[in-house]
Amino acid sequence: MATVPQTSALPPVEADSLNVLRSAVAGYDKEQLLWSSGFLAGMAAGRVADSLSPVTQPVASPATSTWLIFFATETGSSRRVAESLADRYREAGLVVELHDLRDYRPKALARVENALFVLATHGIGEAPDGTEMFFEFWLSDKAPRLDLLNYSILALGDSSYVDFCEMGRVFDERLRQLGATAVVDTVECDLDYETPASDWTRQVVDKAASISAANAAPQVSLLRAVSTTQAASRARPFDAEMLSNQKITGNGSSKDVRHIELDLEGSGLNYLPGDSLGVVSQNSPELVEKLLESLSLDGGQQVTVAGQELPLSDALTQRKEVTVLCKPFLDAVATRNSAMQKIVSHRDELSHLMKTHQVIDIVSDYKTAWEAQEFVDALRKLTPRLYSIASSPDANPDEAHLTVALVKYEQFGRTHWGSASNFLNAGPESVPVYVEKNDHFRLPADGDTPIIMIGAGTGVAPYRAFVEHRREHGHSGDNWLIFGDRNFSSDFLYQIEWLRYRKEGSLEHLDVAFSRDQQHKVYVQHRVLEQAQRIYAWLERGAHIYVCGDADHMAVDVNNALLAVLRSEGSLSEEHAVERLNHLKSEHRYQRDVY
Repeated sequence: MATVPQTSALPPVEADSLNVLRSAVAGYDKEQLLWSSGFLAGMAAGRVADSLSPVTQPVASPATSTWLIFFATETGSSRRVAESLADRYREAGLVVELHDLRDYRPKALARVENALFVLATHGIGEAPDGTEMFFEFWLSDKAPRLDLLNYSILALGDSSYVDFCEMGRVFDERLRQLGATAVVDTVECDLDYETPASDWTRQVVDKAASISAANAAPQVSLLRAVSTTQAASRARPFDAEMLSNQKITGNGSSKDVRHIELDLEGSGLNYLPGDSLGVVSQNSPELVEKLLESLSLDGGQQVTVAGQELPLSDALTQRKEVTVLCKPFLDAVATRNSAMQKIVSHRDELSHLMKTHQVIDIVSDYKTAWEAQEFVDALRKLTPRLYSIASSPDANPDEAHLTVALVKYEQFGRTHWGSASNFLNAGPESVPVYVEKNDHFRLPADGDTPIIMIGAGTGVAPYRAFVEHRREHGHSGDNWLIFGDRNFSSDFLYQIEWLRYRKEGSLEHLDVAFSRDQQHKVYVQHRVLEQAQRIYAWLERGAHIYVCGDADHMAVDVNNALLAVLRSEGSLSEEHAVERLNHLKSEHRYQRDVY
């Protein structure tokens, strides 16, 4: 049954009071919100006794300065840090508002006096998807002065990219140019951001408390809901039993793609189509053995990681990143190797090296003597890998399905491994997992809305969840899949399911692009251009467009193809086509999950 929007009556409270209520429950999980609604209903009925012993937290007076916390996220890390920061502010008795920069009007920042930014950098030094207009405005000549703004920035990035934390650095410099005052200097974080983020949070909370102290009135107590369960999280993952590991690429395929099913019963984990599953993985023992051999180190030698002593082989297997290169590690190599010094000093050479090589290549080709502890200290922490969930929770209760491409290939005369894919394929009895929410890759609230799903390879995973979910709930909106891979005979992932959905009407249209089945390569962006008239007609009907897959090539090419569709079918100039596409983003009708 299609979802019918409901018209709500005007709330019986003033707008300011409603905003206070929203601020008070910001960050609550589902259980806490349900508990709060019951408590408020009890108050309304006079059934909540004054003598109830609440867990209390100090609440600042209305005169206390409000702090706005903004986040720009691609994978959810910035959102998670921002929500934790908001909780710390409320615990300190400070008034706080939480805002996603995708949904925030850029000019409104000019009226803000106290702001904190948790900013991720995406791709090649780019802003996270959907936040481009905010940064474009404030980095342009149109930006007004911000002399009254107090701010601080936590920059999140990935040091396997040359432009590590670039958005945080650029925005910090721009705010200073516009007259804003940094109350705490910008802190840059790698993928293992927990410790620096915690230190920064403590500093900004202390600074905000000192700024607000002069205006604070006597404190009162506010009842706060306290979760009675410990839901699985990144910090406390759930050991999910592996139910199935099935190869779904055919004979002769150049890839090994697996459909994996995990049992979430008893985890307390909830997810929606579009969310990802975080997998806490381990490195291949075979890779670790090769590393130790190349380093001439004893795997049984004791080293210290985060205050814990353990054998070197265990540290490299369980605790340290040894598949993806990062700049701090290469900088450490450069202090010992003159050839590496030349590479790290040239941006393009460094970027190429980081994209094409792994740690095993560096220790093998840029020989240098390492002590065990020095080598471990030069590596960054092994962080979880995120996989788009390929199932609907309502169609598959207590399960999560993944579509995983096995990363194992020969290059430079040696084998290269992916951490999580090989860990999953090794057949562990259980897998430590948690759910990473992605509120910006969601099905339309109205089930009658048509959707266009564009993806290549394992980028098809969330669309399997989308169609399952809409089918399970009887949504009548048309579904259109544009899928690409290498060969029809071996790489048509979930082919039987898509054809069944097409036959029964759950999939209105199915277009495929198999690049290596003909002399001239054909990709999903070519199908977009071929279907320009139909795509534009669907957009005019209110369709939502989704893109999932490779960020560097496929997503860029599809974006350019969509601009071409808007120019040709909508008779728009280049500038107006870009504006139209940005408008679709702002309306959440053009959503991307790219990596």
